[in-house]
Amino acid sequence: MNKHLHLSQDPVMAGLITRFGKLRVPAAQREPYEALCESIVYQQLHAKAAATIFGRLVTQIGNGVLPAPGALLDAPDEALRAAGISRNKIAALRDLARHAQDGRLPTLADCRALDDETLIARLSDIRGIGRWTVEMFLIFTLGRPDVLPAGDFGVRRGYAIAYSQSEMPAPKALALAGERWAPHRSLAALYLWRVADGGKAWKA
Repeated sequence: MNKHLHLSQDPVMAGLITRFGKLRVPAAQREPYEALCESIVYQQLHAKAAATIFGRLVTQIGNGVLPAPGALLDAPDEALRAAGISRNKIAALRDLARHAQDGRLPTLADCRALDDETLIARLSDIRGIGRWTVEMFLIFTLGRPDVLPAGDFGVRRGYAIAYSQSEMPAPKALALAGERWAPHRSLAALYLWRVADGGKAWKA
């Protein structure tokens, strides 16, 4: 069955599809090192500020390209701090670089061959990389179709708005409710993010 038609069996999702059109799950297909470097920099920052800092990492440390693992490990803390990267994120980036350098970080081809939970467990060994970060990697880099980041604030907020709930659902409750959208939960998450972005009248 067509994925949008499948989601449309849920009347609320049907309304969101009508409102926002037929969204598509993106798949950047970047190497994990590149994608996760960016994810670490972007954590807990507004997109514009994060993009500025990531741009400095590329220009000031990588001379116009994302610094390779060896270059990132060799870069002085002072230079990384000058680019706007916090101490915790420097530690996370260095751990990611070590994983990439010694072969513990799976390649894009390796990632394609691993199931979601195995990949979450494997990448979560890296400092600063948790389940949410890997879920974003699964959706936006690998284009996995059935990932519902039930702990994500925006997804939970979007669900509360769309389903007229007075409170955001707990992650476990949202995961249970989201079973109706399988095997297209990534697409459902995109619609809930759209609702959260435009649902400013709702208050938690």
